Amino acid sequence: MKKASVFPEYRGNMEYYCLGCGKRFGIDELLYTCPECGGVFMLDNLDFKKLSERTGKEWRELFDTRAASKNTALRGIFRFYELMAPVLEEEDIVYLGEGNTPIIEANDHLAEKAGLRFAFKNDGQNPSASFKDRGMACAFSYLKALVRKHGWDEVLTVCASTGDTSAAAALYASYIGSPLKSVVLLPHGKVTPQQLSQPLGSGATVLEIPGVFDDCMKVVENLAENYRVALLNSKNSWRILGQESYAFEVAQWCDWDLKGKCVFIPVGNAGNITAVMGGFLKLHRLGIISELPRVFGVQSHHADPVYQYYSVEDPAKRVYKPVTVTPSVAQAAMIGNPVSFPRVKHFAEQFEAIGGKGSFQVLQVTEQSIMDSMIEANMNGHIACTQGGECYAGLKRAKELGLIAEDEFAILDATAHALKFSGFQDMYFSNSFPPQFGVQPDTALANAPELVIEESAKAELAPEAFTEAAAKTIADKLGLQSK
Repeated sequence: MKKASVFPEYRGNMEYYCLGCGKRFGIDELLYTCPECGGVFMLDNLDFKKLSERTGKEWRELFDTRAASKNTALRGIFRFYELMAPVLEEEDIVYLGEGNTPIIEANDHLAEKAGLRFAFKNDGQNPSASFKDRGMACAFSYLKALVRKHGWDEVLTVCASTGDTSAAAALYASYIGSPLKSVVLLPHGKVTPQQLSQPLGSGATVLEIPGVFDDCMKVVENLAENYRVALLNSKNSWRILGQESYAFEVAQWCDWDLKGKCVFIPVGNAGNITAVMGGFLKLHRLGIISELPRVFGVQSHHADPVYQYYSVEDPAKRVYKPVTVTPSVAQAAMIGNPVSFPRVKHFAEQFEAIGGKGSFQVLQVTEQSIMDSMIEANMNGHIACTQGGECYAGLKRAKELGLIAEDEFAILDATAHALKFSGFQDMYFSNSFPPQFGVQPDTALANAPELVIEESAKAELAPEAFTEAAAKTIADKLGLQSK
């Protein structure tokens, strides 16, 4: 057990690498886009090859051993320390219980309806109830290291959000405390009450602006370019590293055997699908896994720029264009111009070079199918959010198009907890969705609450008589037999 608790001695040599012009920059400062061309960054470990001194089998054994570690710095995503941010010291690691989220297989009834076996990975069981905690744990650990190194006395952390990012950023900032202060920008009226309450509850300054997420993103990008702030959206490359842990955990849960596995990821700002592909590629490069899984990105028809790009069969004719979004129940994915698209393209090319055609694909689904799928999944024992519903809708769409075989096993990303989107569930059951969503309840699924006895009876009847009348009404409705 001692081996599991010892913090790694290995340290990497990391640089920012621009996907636009190829320039490289040191990591001693906060950088988000290339000062030369404005391109997005990846973080590159120049000493990654040294990790090959261990065999794939040795890495698997080490990571499996660390899964039982009592060392706080290795309890969560950083049990894969060497693969993510191996420049951080143990004292800088922030751990709030993120990572190690379970993969729950669908019951027989749901698997039969889908036409194949599948499971949800419940990232809503992270501390702030979404997958964003993976990235924030890494981003805030790096930020904590910079504060210690430079002796900064005040750092303002900022992010644009449709809910989950703001909740995670505010939570981790409040845990670290001074000198960090959290500010989040939300699109007015585009965030559920549950999501709005989270950053407020963690003490963040919450500012709302008119428009959608893309408008908020432009504002925080301007702040990051002109003021000393720590940007925590997916332009932050350290966040992408932390989110790679999702891929590592999927591989470990599958006992490092990803043959015949498919992973479905909702695509919003495209940071998560970037991280998932990057993580699987690292495992393959080190021989930790022998085969890549197939990866399916899923987008709503109300916000589908990545789908539109990959829907063109000939790569030479593909042209990326942002889209104007319309209201979507998959709020975390309602983004018309994802900042991480260049990263997606970068990794998709590598994926296809190894796994061949079909190893990376993007699917489009309807708002109706997203809500139907979320409700259907949760009526069969899951806790999927609307983005989880989006993935399940994507699975059904892939099956319909003949893109996935019955003998494959699919893992769907439920990015947040169902309770964050309970308002949409209420609208579904009460058939009160605004017209712009285009969602009607499936009568086979909708089970809105019913009033079983008139309110007037409560006032007119004695307590015992009311109880007896209510019980008899319910018994008659349910067809119960007397004892």
